[in-house]
Amino acid sequence: MEVAIEISWKNALKDLFQKPYFNQIAAHLKAEKALRKTIFPKGTYIFNAFEQTHFDQVKVIILGQDPYHNPNQAMGLSFSVPDGVKPPPSLVNIFKELNKDIGMPIPSTGNLTNWAKQGVLLLNAVLTVRANEPASHAKIGWMDFTDDVIHLLSEEKKGLVFILWGNFAQQKIKLINPLKHKILKAAHPSPFSAYNGFFGCKHFSATNEYLVQQNINPIDWAL
Repeated sequence: MEVAIEISWKNALKDLFQKPYFNQIAAHLKAEKALRKTIFPKGTYIFNAFEQTHFDQVKVIILGQDPYHNPNQAMGLSFSVPDGVKPPPSLVNIFKELNKDIGMPIPSTGNLTNWAKQGVLLLNAVLTVRANEPASHAKIGWMDFTDDVIHLLSEEKKGLVFILWGNFAQQKIKLINPLKHKILKAAHPSPFSAYNGFFGCKHFSATNEYLVQQNINPIDWAL
């Protein structure tokens, strides 16, 4: 099927868009819209992670699970919220770890687009959700698609950093070649688990150390 997505990704993923799961996703979203269900993020932001970080620019992948399901939060980038929206608790903890790890001041915005434009693919495993119903689109085919995206990145590139926070993200390790890429694992930044290994993980400095070793420009984590 025809998908409105940034051209470098469109070329890289063209075979995926012909798979049965993609028709299933499109049909499900169309049916819910016909029932006047509210879906987040809005249509133009569903593929925002790909729009902001082109295929040939990817250096780092930070994997999230599900888009935010409350109004005005989801913007198609994992963990990110638009300017003017209060950062959710997990993002607050990410900023606390950044402060402890590299001394970065706590940002006044939760908008992570600046990371995305530097090569940080902020990819959720599921790209849509019904309003106020977390994980409501977890089984409509998105995870098959994003699993294929992760595997393709692992196969087609080398020297990437995969940041996997929490058990859900770490299940994706099987899709990644550890001989070609750096895999960083820690607890999820959620308040329920951050003190069980997220705080102190130093993933931001570790990411940049690895990129520099690969002769790749490091990420400026400031927002």
